[in-house]
This record gives sequence, structure tokens and C-alpha cells, in this order.
Amino acid sequence: MSQMYQYTKDVATDTKTGELKGVSWQATPGLFLYNTKIAEDVLGTSDPEKVQEAVKDWDTFTATAQKMADKGYKMVSGFDDTYRCFSNNMSSPWVTDNKITVDPQIKAWADQTKEYTDKGYNNKTSLWDDAWAAGQKIDGGVFGYFFSTWGIPFTLLPNTVDEEIKADGSNAKEGNGGYGLWKACSGPQAYYWGGTWICGAIDSDNQDIVADIMKVMTCNKDVAKAITEGEQDYTNNKAAIKELIDGGYTNAFLGGQDHLALLTEAADKISLENKLSAYDQGCNEKFQGAMKDYFLGTVDSYEAALENFKKNITDLYGNLTCDF
Repeated sequence: MSQMYQYTKDVATDTKTGELKGVSWQATPGLFLYNTKIAEDVLGTSDPEKVQEAVKDWDTFTATAQKMADKGYKMVSGFDDTYRCFSNNMSSPWVTDNKITVDPQIKAWADQTKEYTDKGYNNKTSLWDDAWAAGQKIDGGVFGYFFSTWGIPFTLLPNTVDEEIKADGSNAKEGNGGYGLWKACSGPQAYYWGGTWICGAIDSDNQDIVADIMKVMTCNKDVAKAITEGEQDYTNNKAAIKELIDGGYTNAFLGGQDHLALLTEAADKISLENKLSAYDQGCNEKFQGAMKDYFLGTVDSYEAALENFKKNITDLYGNLTCDF
């Protein structure tokens, strides 16, 4: 387990007892995936290092969004696209001592998204809806998407190709929609998105078998390498990833780019120390839902949307109060 990223262990650790309750075969750092055709048109280059300079921090990202708008493109697709960049960098958890607080990073996301909506930098889509997915076509008019490791092969790839990838991979090549025409850079802020953990049932009759499966899936370097090579997943084994990078790994879907090196940089920056609470999913979903009304003008101010969030979240969690 020494080769695992610490945050993947922190997620599954009981904060009261310090016991580890599960293990993960994957780490899920995120990157900014961009449309190389739009990059060439607006920025004059699709080179990842040069595109990174155009999105290196939020001020620069916003300035680039204006350049995109000037040429008829959207910087991002919708309201939720940048959310995890902010929510994963909060300074404190959503809930402490049964009191909900809105971290400055969450407020910054709301302010930015309102600006992007008003200025036409996004398409006013919501995560996973049809319009959000349509922007991932190479002619979809959206410059970029924030995706973690799994989002690249399991979401962006199937959404951008014109013909479903065949089992033999014969049509996994440039010419099939956006295949080979997306690249990745670090983006303005390190973040992660999702993850999957394995835990054993305490009353299982097969504890030795369960333990062996968990250990092989999450601690065996050769298995980790095979998963990354076969599934394009970023496995939770630093030694395995390093061997792949040192061996000249490339990703054909990303035009031959080695995005593992970028993912490694992002994964090393992820820290969940003192940032998790048992109420995170509800708080994130209810806050995003309340703010959507603000972005669309259904409510006339951030303060009004915040009051709706307060009502909705305390209805969901009756034991909590709001410290705002």
C-alpha cells in the first residue's frame, strides 16, 4: 500500500477509529481536455504546454474564454464543468460540529459561473445532459471539458466519435469523429473526480478469497500496469505508472500524448486532509441545484439562491444548521 496515493486511503479511513475500511485500484486526478481544432483557430497552437499557458490560472482562463467567445466558441459547456476544481480545493469541510458553511472556493465557483453564463462563455448545460454531451463532438463548439482519468475513455471518447469503437479497435483512429483530436493539459487548478473502493463484507464466508482479490487488484504492480494499458484507467500504484511513463507510454485517442505524466503531477497535489464530511454529496448537489436558478435568472440574486440552498439542505439533513 506504500505505492498508493494518500488521498485514496484518507477517503476510506474511519475518522473516529483511524481504521482503513476500503482500498481502491484507481486514483482519479483530473485534467483540462481541449479541442485541438479550436485551439489552433483561436490560440494559434494546440501544443499542450502552450495551451496550458492560456489556462494556467483562473484569471488567464477567463481571459481566454473571452477570446473564445469572440470567435463564436464556448470555453466550457455548462454550469457544473468547473465545479470540482473549486470544491476539491476547499479549506474546510462542508460540515463541522453539525454546522454547514459555504467555503470561499464554493462562492468563487458561483461567482465565476454567473459571469460565464451572463457573458456567453458557456452553453448553459448541465452535467450529463444531451447538450453537454453534444459539445464533445469535434465540431461541437466547446473548447474544453474538465475530466478525470475515467472520464477520458468512458465519456469523452464515446461522445466525440462518430462510429462506436469496435471490439478489435480497427476504427479507433483519426478520422472517426474527434478521435485523436483532443489533448490534455493541467488546467488552472488541481482536482480529482470520483473513484471506486473495494471493501469486504464482515460476515463473508470467503474472507481469504476476498482479501486476496483486494490485495491483487490494488497492490500488484503488474496488474495495475495491465489495467492502465488495457482500460486507460489511472491505477493507484505509483511504481506501475512510473514504469509506463518511463517506457514511453502514449495515448492514441489524445493524438499520441503521454497524459500519464500530467495525471501524476495532478495526483501528487491532491490532499483531503480535514476536508471531508459525511454530508458532502448532499451539500454539493443541493448547492449546485440552488445556484442553477441564480445562473438562469429564475432567482434574482446569489443571496436568494443561498436562502433556497439553506432550506433545501436543512430539509435533507434535519440535524444540521447553517452557519451563514
